Amino acid sequence: MAVSIAVESPLQDDVRILVAELNATLLELTPPEFAFHLTAEQMAAPDTTVFIARDNGAAAACGALKRHDGGIGEVKRMYTRASHRGRKIGAMIVEQIEALARAEGLKRLVLETGDRHPAAWTVYERTGFTRCGPVLDYPDSKWSVFYEKSLAS
Repeated sequence: MAVSIAVESPLQDDVRILVAELNATLLELTPPEFAFHLTAEQMAAPDTTVFIARDNGAAAACGALKRHDGGIGEVKRMYTRASHRGRKIGAMIVEQIEALARAEGLKRLVLETGDRHPAAWTVYERTGFTRCGPVLDYPDSKWSVFYEKSLAS
């Protein structure tokens, strides 16, 4: 069976485990004060839509669209389990996030990722994002890399 991606609640037990893995992975690579996590409860907020990739029913990857004022959407909580990396699942989730953002009329997507996440940079650059300066209210630090993508037609 192929990997399927759908909008799901982050409050499911297997998604909570996936988010916990994501948080642990980020803390291995980034100082805690520069790891901008959302809890599963925060991910369940009305301004956020969570996409879950499943392989034979098991949660394998996640990503989210968080909406901000000014027509800005933020790509958040991107993570693919090690067992599923290299299969372009992250790119598929980013494409779903972008499609939803466009359907809602958002003008721009932005994101913050870590300075030690080259695989993430590849995903974002292959899906048309370009590096930029700090976005939203993130501090400018050596631990962060910022990306943006215009959704204007």
